[in-house]
Amino acid sequence: MDFGIFILMQQRNKHKTSYQILRDAVEQTRVADELGFGAAWYAEHHFSNYGMCSSPLTMIAHCAAVTKKIRLGTGIVVAPLYTPARLIADVAMVDQLSDGRLNLGIGSGYQHFEFERFGVSLDTAKQRTFEMLDMLELGLTQPKFSYAGQFYQQPMSAISQRAVQKPMPPTWITSVDPAFVARAVRGGHHVFVSGGDGGLEKLHATRSLIDKVARAEGKNPAQVPVGLLRAAYASDNQAEVDAYLECSRYQRRIAVSLKRRTAQIADDYQVEEGIVEGEPSIEESRALLPVGSVDTVIERVVHEIRTLKPVHYCFQTQMGDFDHPTMLKQLALWAKVIIPTVQQEIANDPPHVPAPAAELAAA
Repeated sequence: MDFGIFILMQQRNKHKTSYQILRDAVEQTRVADELGFGAAWYAEHHFSNYGMCSSPLTMIAHCAAVTKKIRLGTGIVVAPLYTPARLIADVAMVDQLSDGRLNLGIGSGYQHFEFERFGVSLDTAKQRTFEMLDMLELGLTQPKFSYAGQFYQQPMSAISQRAVQKPMPPTWITSVDPAFVARAVRGGHHVFVSGGDGGLEKLHATRSLIDKVARAEGKNPAQVPVGLLRAAYASDNQAEVDAYLECSRYQRRIAVSLKRRTAQIADDYQVEEGIVEGEPSIEESRALLPVGSVDTVIERVVHEIRTLKPVHYCFQTQMGDFDHPTMLKQLALWAKVIIPTVQQEIANDPPHVPAPAAELAAA
């Protein structure tokens, strides 16, 4: 398995401009490449300071020119906000510009605030995403194709741009919705999940869900490639860990308010932070997330990998207003100490063994 970084590009306040945030993200990607990380991922968001990257594919096209080996992923493309034919061509073109280093993360989105401003109903997002996946598979693998769905229609068309990776760039479907997990399994795609604020118990439940769905689809659960995103930070400096956890809480508060349509917007796009009912305390998050001393983080990452058995583990670098120079040092710490130690610890671990079918059926 390999390790990556996830870059949200938040603008917690306007003391840092969007230009500076983008440049910091590019530098984090370049440094991660030099340090040997496997992938960098870029989120897509619109109309608020929750995330300043409106086009992950554009970001990848740029970062491909300043890196050499690291894979570059959309984390995610919000599929219902795109025109299928244009997305297919853009995916193929970016795969070419990156010399076949594109990871295509696809999701249905969740923020009403974004969908309303694109004139798309969030109520139809799930079915639109299923149709978009159908069209991506056809458009990226066939010389020409047509499509007639409920939401999208395409007359017989040839996409002039062709992806480097065959049959198509690796696709990562980001959801724990059983229907999306089933779609990923049927298509031979990755399932990309986030542990959120949960600990090993939540990851165990996620693994059981994937196994159950895979068996229902007639597939071997152990052969389903899974990616895991976590908020993680290692330091013996308590103040740094506290700052990271506070930024993590800020991110969650903004995300939940946008999802629940309770967000208060100031200065046109700045989402005001507010306490979320039922949110974990800083101390609860400290106990569940891979944060703390270097030894603590190594131990927790190893346990998480052994619980979920992912092929890819990525941690979130930039969120809130966490200090950029400090985060660059964190990347070096992971590359030089944490990742090698974790890899050594899991080197002789057996492959994933799914629970018995009867046990999964009862889950």
